Amino acid sequence: MTTTTDTHCPYCSLQCGMRLRTGGDPAAAGAAEAPAEVLERPGFPVNRGALCSKGRSAPALLAPGARLTGPLLRDRPGGPLRSAGWAEALDRVAAGLAEVRERHGADAVGVFGGGGLTNEKAYQLGKFARVVLRTANIDYNGRFCMSSAAAAHRRAFGLDRGLPFPLADIPHTGCLILVGGNPAETMPPALRYFRELRENGGTLIVVDPRRTRTAAEADLHLQPRPGGDLALALGLLHLVIADGRVDEEFVAARTTGFDRARAAAMAHWPDRVERITGVPVSRLRAAAELFGRAETGMVLTARGPEQQSKGTDTVGAWIDLCLATGKAGRPYSGYGCLTGQGNGQGGREHGQKADQLPGYRSIEDPAARAHVAGVWGVDPAELPGAGRSAYELLDGLGRPGGARALLLTGSNPVVSAPNAAHVTARLRGLDLLVVADPVLSETARLADVVLPVTQWAEEDGTTTNLEGRVILRRRALDPPEGVRSELWVLRELAARLGVEKGFPDAAEEVFDELRRASAGGDADYSGISYRRIAAEDGVFWPCPDDAHPGTPRLFLDRFATPDGRARFAGVTHRPAGEEPDRDYPLHLTTGRVLAQYQSGAQTRRVPELNAAAPGPFVELHPRLAARLAVAEGDLVAVTSRRGRAVAPARITDAIRPDTVFMPFHWPGAGRANTLTNPALDPVSRMPEFKLCAVRVERAHETTHETARETAQEVAR
Repeated sequence: MTTTTDTHCPYCSLQCGMRLRTGGDPAAAGAAEAPAEVLERPGFPVNRGALCSKGRSAPALLAPGARLTGPLLRDRPGGPLRSAGWAEALDRVAAGLAEVRERHGADAVGVFGGGGLTNEKAYQLGKFARVVLRTANIDYNGRFCMSSAAAAHRRAFGLDRGLPFPLADIPHTGCLILVGGNPAETMPPALRYFRELRENGGTLIVVDPRRTRTAAEADLHLQPRPGGDLALALGLLHLVIADGRVDEEFVAARTTGFDRARAAAMAHWPDRVERITGVPVSRLRAAAELFGRAETGMVLTARGPEQQSKGTDTVGAWIDLCLATGKAGRPYSGYGCLTGQGNGQGGREHGQKADQLPGYRSIEDPAARAHVAGVWGVDPAELPGAGRSAYELLDGLGRPGGARALLLTGSNPVVSAPNAAHVTARLRGLDLLVVADPVLSETARLADVVLPVTQWAEEDGTTTNLEGRVILRRRALDPPEGVRSELWVLRELAARLGVEKGFPDAAEEVFDELRRASAGGDADYSGISYRRIAAEDGVFWPCPDDAHPGTPRLFLDRFATPDGRARFAGVTHRPAGEEPDRDYPLHLTTGRVLAQYQSGAQTRRVPELNAAAPGPFVELHPRLAARLAVAEGDLVAVTSRRGRAVAPARITDAIRPDTVFMPFHWPGAGRANTLTNPALDPVSRMPEFKLCAVRVERAHETTHETARETAQEVAR
């Protein structure tokens, strides 16, 4: 018999609706052993049935040959991983965590989560860290995703939600500026909204150092140097002010701090901005006119401007452009962020971030601590304070004052962290590394204990998409016999560490507690239930009670600041953490490709996706290639102050001559994050993934190290 289950894609923040059919012919699923087949679900409003290649091929991840099916243990440092039973594995983890805590203190135990975990798992992981382990040191890879946008959003509006409006509003705005995002490859079903915008007579402006597939759809493409986004935003604001296009009534009635923002913008006159960004004054003027004269408008940012050591200020400058022109807090207008990871939004709202408690509450707020402690049944004084941010946590592993044991789930920092060779060395220096993952990722290969956990189609749970829409994934099939949910793992570990109650493994029971913990917080889920989500195709937070309809559109009446007014950032341009020089004369920028996702731990196991994107490459301009005597497909070496990566050349005039691009999905010799700079934004603590100084040369022959790494990857 076949059955169908309405659920959602496991990948990006769209969380596209899909239908899984199980029990039929496995070959129909697109992979020889895939236990399910993806069907369209046209009724779900976000993607309206459309799916990208990653979503269509997602069942391949459920096949036994693509994933872990039992725990693994390492008996001695440097020894091989061997199969083990669950009791032995959990006993080993609990004993190791207890030993480190006893010898070095509670904060010597760290927890590192992921933006792909369900809300229930993220919530329970944060509770486990603070109630069972009593450690302050918990953070997650979402810090690498949109933390700068979140910080700027909260600073300007008093509340952070990726989009303060539904995606369905995009086609109805007059002008949209997309900064540093490429949804044609990162979230293809969303591209229809931008095409519909243009079909309706609106204008699309794309800001990107590369002429991406998305930029090719734009009415106007601005191509700044990496790191020029802040100056570019200030230059556009300068022109808006000079041209008399400030909405004075809106600024006076609904904002504060404009005088400082105006002074900052007027110091960024067009010729200066052209020198900083490389964007001609004529194109700056065209963009300012298109956005300034439109009755409605939006600015959307993605990782380009956000993954910088000045990312919070950069996003703040783009928000200032919206505020000055009255394009915020009104229908079909506003600033928003295109969240990357599947639950990047919900993942940071409910407690796996170093400085937050459930409901997007500050861990330093006494009232927030009292409320959450009451739900958890503990003394507020027993809750630890804020811990280290993600990179700082990883950087301190195994060092004095840093974590000596790490429980890691839903992340693969060996590939995804900046300065990745250094992070890998820090992971190797731990007394105990425990990794929970559906697959044997590069990070799991370093672990002392590997715990195989369930995937999206094997469990119930909620996620929150980029719109703030809380959606429900439904269990469609049973996991393999040796696989358990993280909720079950946390329950078992809590019991072994002396906490017998408070850690149920039923997702809906955990969600009901999450609702109580979030009540009254910024991200209030208390009126959201599994029943409502299923009946309403998702519910937008905040939703404070059962009768509340949810909040698809924020800020229409007032902003979430104490006085109801939005705050201008009033920032100025400053250099990146690392600028090109004589020894490293080029910019490197990194990103994603259509067929792969994040660190590639999942997608590199899908034959269809690997065929489309089989490995890393270095994208460079023909003029640069000619200067280096490099032809298409030649191996090139890219070197930064942190390391060296080698990959084939891909020559295209779609990139600036002073910039090279590498996708970051692969380990080994072509690992882009070997090169990236961990310089941190002072507010968000976001590392500067999007730009660093490099030199590029033809790799006449690989080094012994490169050859060894390549051989290892092929063997795997």
